[in-house]
Amino acid sequence: CLPAKSRLPDIVDRRLTAAEEAEVIGRNSPLIDYVYLSPNADFPRGEAISRLTIHHMADNLGLEDLGAAFAQRDRQASANYAIDSGGEVALYVEEANRAWTSSSKDNDDLAVTIEVANDEEGGIWHVSDASYQALIDLCVDICRRNGIQMLYYTGDAKGNLTTHKMFSDTECPGFYLESKLLDIANAVNTQLKNS
Repeated sequence: CLPAKSRLPDIVDRRLTAAEEAEVIGRNSPLIDYVYLSPNADFPRGEAISRLTIHHMADNLGLEDLGAAFAQRDRQASANYAIDSGGEVALYVEEANRAWTSSSKDNDDLAVTIEVANDEEGGIWHVSDASYQALIDLCVDICRRNGIQMLYYTGDAKGNLTTHKMFSDTECPGFYLESKLLDIANAVNTQLKNS
Protein backbone atom coordinates (compact mmCIF):
# COMPACT_ATOMS: atom_id res chain seq x y z
CA CYS A 1 0.00 0.00 0.00
CA LEU A 2 2.76 2.46 0.83
CA PRO A 3 4.34 2.59 -2.64
CA ALA A 4 0.92 3.00 -4.30
CA LYS A 5 -0.02 5.81 -1.91
CA SER A 6 3.27 7.60 -2.56
CA ARG A 7 2.44 7.73 -6.32
CA LEU A 8 -0.86 9.51 -5.68
CA PRO A 9 -0.95 13.28 -6.10
CA ASP A 10 -0.49 14.90 -2.68
CA ILE A 11 -3.94 16.53 -2.81
CA VAL A 12 -5.73 13.17 -3.02
CA ASP A 13 -7.47 11.44 -0.08
CA ARG A 14 -7.31 14.33 2.39
CA ARG A 15 -9.05 17.58 3.28
CA LEU A 16 -7.77 20.42 1.14
CA THR A 17 -6.87 23.89 2.29
CA ALA A 18 -9.06 26.70 0.97
CA ALA A 19 -6.30 27.70 -1.45
CA GLU A 20 -5.87 24.12 -2.72
CA GLU A 21 -9.62 23.73 -3.14
CA ALA A 22 -9.84 26.97 -5.12
CA GLU A 23 -7.01 25.78 -7.37
CA VAL A 24 -8.71 22.41 -7.96
CA ILE A 25 -12.05 24.08 -8.75
CA GLY A 26 -10.23 26.41 -11.14
CA ARG A 27 -9.02 23.38 -13.13
CA ASN A 28 -12.49 21.82 -13.21
CA SER A 29 -16.07 23.13 -13.04
CA PRO A 30 -16.89 26.45 -11.34
CA LEU A 31 -20.20 24.82 -10.30
CA ILE A 32 -18.46 22.70 -7.62
CA ASP A 33 -19.72 23.04 -4.04
CA TYR A 34 -17.70 20.26 -2.39
CA VAL A 35 -14.31 18.64 -3.07
CA TYR A 36 -12.81 15.41 -1.74
CA LEU A 37 -10.44 13.73 -4.18
CA SER A 38 -10.63 9.93 -4.28
CA PRO A 39 -7.54 7.72 -4.54
CA ASN A 40 -9.59 5.39 -6.76
CA ALA A 41 -8.56 6.81 -10.13
CA ASP A 42 -5.88 6.72 -12.81
CA PHE A 43 -3.59 9.75 -12.82
CA PRO A 44 -3.88 11.05 -15.56
CA ARG A 45 -6.66 9.72 -17.81
CA GLY A 46 -5.48 7.98 -20.99
CA GLU A 47 -7.53 9.87 -23.60
CA ALA A 48 -8.92 13.34 -24.28
CA ILE A 49 -12.43 13.93 -22.91
CA SER A 50 -15.02 13.37 -25.63
CA ARG A 51 -18.10 12.01 -23.83
CA LEU A 52 -20.20 12.19 -20.68
CA THR A 53 -21.54 9.21 -18.77
CA ILE A 54 -24.52 9.60 -16.45
CA HIS A 55 -25.05 7.33 -13.44
CA HIS A 56 -27.45 7.28 -10.51
CA MET A 57 -26.45 6.64 -6.91
CA ALA A 58 -29.28 4.15 -6.30
CA ASP A 59 -29.54 6.06 -3.02
CA ASN A 60 -30.03 9.57 -1.69
CA LEU A 61 -26.53 10.15 -0.32
CA GLY A 62 -25.10 13.47 0.71
CA LEU A 63 -21.92 14.60 -1.03
CA GLU A 64 -19.71 13.97 2.01
CA ASP A 65 -21.13 10.46 2.47
CA LEU A 66 -20.48 9.58 -1.16
CA GLY A 67 -17.00 11.07 -0.88
CA ALA A 68 -16.31 8.84 2.14
CA ALA A 69 -17.44 5.80 0.12
CA PHE A 70 -15.20 6.75 -2.80
CA ALA A 71 -12.28 7.23 -0.39
CA GLN A 72 -12.38 3.51 0.51
CA ARG A 73 -9.61 1.93 -1.54
CA ASP A 74 -11.03 -1.58 -1.29
CA ARG A 75 -14.22 -0.31 -2.95
CA GLN A 76 -12.30 0.53 -6.15
CA ALA A 77 -14.99 2.93 -7.34
CA SER A 78 -15.27 6.66 -7.91
CA ALA A 79 -16.78 9.27 -10.22
CA ASN A 80 -15.58 12.59 -11.50
CA TYR A 81 -18.66 14.42 -10.19
CA ALA A 82 -21.80 13.84 -8.17
CA ILE A 83 -24.97 15.85 -7.64
CA ASP A 84 -27.07 15.59 -4.49
CA SER A 85 -30.86 15.96 -4.21
CA GLY A 86 -30.51 19.66 -3.48
CA GLY A 87 -28.58 20.24 -6.71
CA GLU A 88 -25.17 20.70 -5.05
CA VAL A 89 -22.17 19.45 -7.05
CA ALA A 90 -19.14 17.52 -5.75
CA LEU A 91 -15.82 16.72 -7.39
CA TYR A 92 -14.15 13.40 -6.48
CA VAL A 93 -11.79 12.87 -9.43
CA GLU A 94 -10.43 15.80 -11.40
CA GLU A 95 -11.38 15.83 -15.07
CA ALA A 96 -7.74 15.34 -16.06
CA ASN A 97 -7.87 11.94 -14.31
CA ARG A 98 -9.87 8.77 -15.05
CA ALA A 99 -12.53 7.88 -12.51
CA TRP A 100 -13.47 4.22 -11.99
CA THR A 101 -17.20 4.43 -12.64
CA SER A 102 -18.55 2.61 -15.68
CA SER A 103 -17.07 -0.91 -15.49
CA SER A 104 -15.22 0.06 -18.68
CA LYS A 105 -11.71 1.47 -18.74
CA ASP A 106 -12.21 2.49 -22.38
CA ASN A 107 -15.36 4.49 -21.58
CA ASP A 108 -13.97 6.06 -18.41
CA ASP A 109 -10.81 7.13 -20.27
CA LEU A 110 -13.02 9.17 -22.64
CA ALA A 111 -15.82 10.24 -20.29
CA VAL A 112 -16.47 12.64 -17.49
CA THR A 113 -18.69 10.56 -15.19
CA ILE A 114 -21.50 12.03 -13.12
CA GLU A 115 -23.41 10.33 -10.27
CA VAL A 116 -26.86 11.75 -9.49
CA ALA A 117 -28.68 11.20 -6.17
CA ASN A 118 -32.14 9.66 -6.22
CA ASP A 119 -34.93 11.25 -4.21
CA GLU A 120 -36.86 7.98 -4.58
CA GLU A 121 -35.29 4.61 -3.81
CA GLY A 122 -36.60 1.88 -6.07
CA GLY A 123 -39.53 2.38 -8.38
CA ILE A 124 -38.36 4.53 -11.28
CA TRP A 125 -35.36 5.84 -9.29
CA HIS A 126 -36.59 9.43 -9.59
CA VAL A 127 -34.24 12.38 -9.15
CA SER A 128 -35.27 15.81 -7.88
CA ASP A 129 -35.87 18.78 -10.15
CA ALA A 130 -32.88 20.52 -8.53
CA SER A 131 -30.63 17.52 -9.32
CA TYR A 132 -31.91 17.34 -12.87
CA GLN A 133 -31.28 21.05 -13.54
CA ALA A 134 -27.83 20.85 -11.94
CA LEU A 135 -27.05 17.87 -14.18
CA ILE A 136 -27.92 19.85 -17.30
CA ASP A 137 -25.90 22.85 -16.10
CA LEU A 138 -22.90 20.65 -15.29
CA CYS A 139 -23.08 18.88 -18.66
CA VAL A 140 -23.16 22.23 -20.47
CA ASP A 141 -20.16 23.45 -18.49
CA ILE A 142 -18.15 20.26 -19.12
CA CYS A 143 -18.93 20.36 -22.85
CA ARG A 144 -17.96 24.02 -23.18
CA ARG A 145 -14.66 23.64 -21.36
CA ASN A 146 -13.71 20.44 -23.21
CA GLY A 147 -14.69 21.45 -26.74
CA ILE A 148 -17.65 19.04 -27.03
CA GLN A 149 -19.85 20.91 -29.48
CA MET A 150 -22.89 18.62 -29.26
CA LEU A 151 -24.13 15.68 -27.19
CA TYR A 152 -25.44 12.67 -29.09
CA TYR A 153 -27.53 10.05 -27.31
CA THR A 154 -27.88 7.00 -29.56
CA GLY A 155 -29.02 4.44 -26.99
CA ASP A 156 -25.71 2.60 -27.25
CA ALA A 157 -22.01 3.25 -26.74
CA LYS A 158 -21.65 4.87 -30.18
CA GLY A 159 -22.99 8.19 -28.89
CA ASN A 160 -21.05 10.62 -26.72
CA LEU A 161 -23.72 10.57 -23.99
CA THR A 162 -23.50 7.15 -22.40
CA THR A 163 -24.73 5.28 -19.34
CA HIS A 164 -23.32 2.61 -17.05
CA LYS A 165 -25.67 -0.09 -18.33
CA MET A 166 -24.08 0.15 -21.77
CA PHE A 167 -20.93 -1.40 -20.29
CA SER A 168 -22.19 -3.62 -17.46
CA ASP A 169 -25.19 -5.70 -16.40
CA THR A 170 -26.76 -3.01 -14.21
CA GLU A 171 -29.94 -0.94 -13.93
CA CYS A 172 -27.86 2.27 -13.73
CA PRO A 173 -28.81 5.07 -14.40
CA GLY A 174 -32.31 3.96 -13.39
CA PHE A 175 -35.50 4.28 -15.41
CA TYR A 176 -36.10 7.99 -14.71
CA LEU A 177 -32.73 9.29 -15.90
CA GLU A 178 -32.63 6.80 -18.77
CA SER A 179 -36.00 8.09 -19.95
CA LYS A 180 -34.63 11.65 -19.90
CA LEU A 181 -31.38 11.16 -21.84
CA LEU A 182 -32.69 12.58 -25.14
CA ASP A 183 -34.19 15.52 -23.22
CA ILE A 184 -30.86 16.07 -21.44
CA ALA A 185 -28.95 16.01 -24.73
CA ASN A 186 -31.44 18.43 -26.32
CA ALA A 187 -31.33 20.83 -23.35
CA VAL A 188 -27.53 20.80 -23.30
CA ASN A 189 -27.30 21.25 -27.06
CA THR A 190 -29.71 24.20 -26.99
CA GLN A 191 -27.52 25.97 -24.44
CA LEU A 192 -24.34 25.11 -26.35
CA LYS A 193 -25.82 26.54 -29.58
CA ASN A 194 -26.94 29.72 -27.82
CA SER A 195 -23.55 30.46 -26.25
